[in-house]
Amino acid sequence: MVKLHIKKGDESQFLYETTVNIPIDELMKDVVAIYNGRLKVNRICEEIKSLAEHGIMMPPNMQGLTDEQIEELKLKDEWADRCVPSGGNVYRRDEIGRRNGMAPNEQMAEILTKTVKEAKDDVSNKNVAADRCVTQVTVKDALDKLCGAIMIVYPMQLPPHDPIRMEFENTEDLTGMQASLEVLDEANASLWWAGKEMIRGKKLMDFIGKNEKTKIIAKLQKKGAGAPSREPVVSEEEQKQMMAYAYKKQEEYKKLQEADDTSYLDSAWADSNSLKKSFQGIRDIKMGPR
Repeated sequence: MVKLHIKKGDESQFLYETTVNIPIDELMKDVVAIYNGRLKVNRICEEIKSLAEHGIMMPPNMQGLTDEQIEELKLKDEWADRCVPSGGNVYRRDEIGRRNGMAPNEQMAEILTKTVKEAKDDVSNKNVAADRCVTQVTVKDALDKLCGAIMIVYPMQLPPHDPIRMEFENTEDLTGMQASLEVLDEANASLWWAGKEMIRGKKLMDFIGKNEKTKIIAKLQKKGAGAPSREPVVSEEEQKQMMAYAYKKQEEYKKLQEADDTSYLDSAWADSNSLKKSFQGIRDIKMGPR
């Protein structure tokens, strides 16, 4: 099986395993789906952290308002009484006014926190160093874990305007958010290897050959962005090892030089004629000023 180390820019994303016979169109569809799926998992995880800390999302017309403003405008959060977490809640005010402050109790919050960690680990780019591949099944399993945890803590479901529920229902609106710049459209994405774009309509073997035991670094990016930067000849870790080896050799050379030092021969005790000079009275003779 061919193993692709997918990167975006200089950042590792995930390992992907396939065969040399896969069409580039199919490869792009799968790789982009995994990439976007990992982004979705991470977005949901961040929102669940806020949910565990500050409760459900307030209606859009109440977000960012102070208690006095809400009272003055006579606004009411109709979902506050419907979405009570299992086991009751504790009040922790959300300083930025996005969530209603009615957070799950400690036990339920622990379920959410633990599941978030598991899901993030499943799709983490640390899997690259561990030589673990990520698939669409991996992403789906992570999403299922998160959805299951939400159903345990909020069996009545979250409000339809809560971004967590919108993410699960694929109705999220990322307009104007940084996250919208990260998501890739499969039709407008490209994959590069060795300074060459993998053209759709061809197969992977047309670019890397027929060896199924190949491992390459492929860079994912938007079309029209030009060729991505090439990978350095040696990795950062290899460079550190080379520098450490050079320093070690330099220190060894210094020690060898010290061992070969013959400056001791200039000492009085090393002078074989020292006794003779002492008898002749010509020891420690110095030239006076002219």
